Amino acid sequence: MQTITIQRRASVPDELRVARCLSAPHRGPRLLFFSGGSALNGISRQLKRYTHNSAHLITPFDSGGSSEVLRKAFGMPAVGDLRSRLMALAEETDLGQPDIVRLFSHRFGLEGCPDALECEVEQVLSGEHPLVRAVPQPMRMLVVSHLQTFAQNAPVDFDYAKGSVGNLVLAGGYLGNERLLEPVLFMMSKMMDVLGTVRSVVDVNLHIGAEYEDGSVVIGQKEITGKEVPAPKARIRRLFLADDTGEVPPEEVVLPLRNQRLIRKADLICYPPGSLYSSVAANLLPARVGQEIAETNVPKIYVPSLGQDPECHGMTLSDQVGALIKVLRADAGHEVPAKALMTHVICDVSVPVSDCAAVTLDYGIPCVRLPLAEGSGQLYDEKAFCEMLVSLV
Repeated sequence: MQTITIQRRASVPDELRVARCLSAPHRGPRLLFFSGGSALNGISRQLKRYTHNSAHLITPFDSGGSSEVLRKAFGMPAVGDLRSRLMALAEETDLGQPDIVRLFSHRFGLEGCPDALECEVEQVLSGEHPLVRAVPQPMRMLVVSHLQTFAQNAPVDFDYAKGSVGNLVLAGGYLGNERLLEPVLFMMSKMMDVLGTVRSVVDVNLHIGAEYEDGSVVIGQKEITGKEVPAPKARIRRLFLADDTGEVPPEEVVLPLRNQRLIRKADLICYPPGSLYSSVAANLLPARVGQEIAETNVPKIYVPSLGQDPECHGMTLSDQVGALIKVLRADAGHEVPAKALMTHVICDVSVPVSDCAAVTLDYGIPCVRLPLAEGSGQLYDEKAFCEMLVSLV
């Protein structure tokens, strides 16, 4: 696809393409996102209006929040980002969220005393809580089965405070299905009528690690993001996967065939807004990701985050592009042209022209500036973002 075509379609959304998607989203384009965190959830809710065929490969390497508690208790991948994306893509009615979505989004003990928390947990795990009882059969029976599997395996000192019921159901399903995520993700997708595909990029219990230019090395997503604890005041030189014993060679963590097929079938690949390393690049680390992307002849779009990303210490837009290309080339091969891995960068008009020009100068990748931010300039306008993407296919 020529640069001028991308720029014309994106800057003035193709009304026919957009209208076609709005009238028949079940036949919408297959947009593939390498994502994690919450940055894309609002856009995903809007995206349901345009296509029911988006695919989201989500990082399971989160090490903070309630996911951290589950990971320490059960030695399992992080499920919080998977749950939140499933809920973002769940079908909604004129009356709002279905009962099953309300249950999965409920968190324990946001207010009240410890005794109240204990009582609430007991009600949920036994299936007697009003939110559980509101779920119709036979879904309720399946949910309770997973909750009881969780309860049977949970440590006696497990901390339920602020934990998500949806995370407990995912954990129970994981433990009851030979420690596999895919079966329970499929089940939850069907329960919530998820309008798209949500998968863990790999089904392994690993962490991300970062080596910095000052020589320091940290292990764990929350150590890198700079959101829960201060991140090192240096640029990341290299990202890698690690277990409890240290770094894991990339060839030992291979993208599953089912996810390789998602890449091959995509109409467009998007490296979306989100923390550059822990939400986007982390998904590109497994073996075969870079190779499959290089061999897929579709638009491959990078849309950088708005505002400051604590992970991008002193990095320009061109540096951010280079960081993603570096991770992809580690698998695809250093001789692979940058444009085989990323065909275009699309950013808001608030990005200086000189920053865009530097991307093209350094990597030969066209950079298109478009009015995509909402009024505050801190977030993308969800409608404009979605119509831009579907106009490119």
